[in-house]
Amino acid sequence: MNVIRFLIGSMLFLILAAPPLSVFADGPAEQRGLTLEWQEQESHGPRSNTWLVIQGDGLPAPIRIHYLEAYVRPNSTDEDWLKSIFGHRTELVAMSDDGRCLRVKDTLSNGLVVDHVITAGVDEVDFRLTATNPTEKTSQAHWAQPCVRVGEFTGTGPEQTSDAYAYLAKSFVFLNNELVRMPTPEWALKARYTPGQVWCPQNVPRSDVNPRPLSPLVPSNGLIGCFNADESKILALAFEPYQELFQGVARCLHSDFRLGEIKPGETVQIHGKLYVVENDVPALLKRY
Repeated sequence: MNVIRFLIGSMLFLILAAPPLSVFADGPAEQRGLTLEWQEQESHGPRSNTWLVIQGDGLPAPIRIHYLEAYVRPNSTDEDWLKSIFGHRTELVAMSDDGRCLRVKDTLSNGLVVDHVITAGVDEVDFRLTATNPTEKTSQAHWAQPCVRVGEFTGTGPEQTSDAYAYLAKSFVFLNNELVRMPTPEWALKARYTPGQVWCPQNVPRSDVNPRPLSPLVPSNGLIGCFNADESKILALAFEPYQELFQGVARCLHSDFRLGEIKPGETVQIHGKLYVVENDVPALLKRY
């Protein structure tokens, strides 16, 4: 029965992950919404240096995502960062002619394989991930980081200001079910590496997060985001299940997704969204 359930679940996921036919259809520019570009840059280490770029007429600037920045071992909170991460290589498998859908595959140094189907819509980007362990050992790649650069979106990019943390005032998480701007209350200052800020959900070990200052506050949900310069739009992202929310040091925000221990032959599925919507927080929450 377990095998049958697994096969049925896998088929359903493939059906859901496949982009709708309309994604590949040509249409008026005003209906096409967001588009995707894939960039591969020279890598100087064991990890791919690959970037997902989101573009659209309604954006103040293209949104660049270091995708993915890193896959991370457990017990990372107090560990040297370079000792915590796995090497990985990313391959672009396919991309639609209209730039609305792409598929990439990550292969980790421990053998784990993660397939990504990324689809752009009118005002969101959908991420469907399938992580499979074809090896005979349990995978210790517990979580991973898509690094979303938000400086240009918030009007605080390098060309606008030399203050690398000016974007904090435009950024937010949800605490006690309310949107709270950064720096949030009880802003932590001490960690192996500073500055930055991590918010960890209740179900994730505090020993398994980014080695940056860890807030004592627990987020209400997996959303993290920011406003554009005139605060007419919101950029927000979320992954489920998620490992942490993170304000980083590259004018970036993270909703880092959780893989956990993936046993030999096991498959895990992750779902993510990036929203670029009008400034209507209740509507964003309802949609999330």
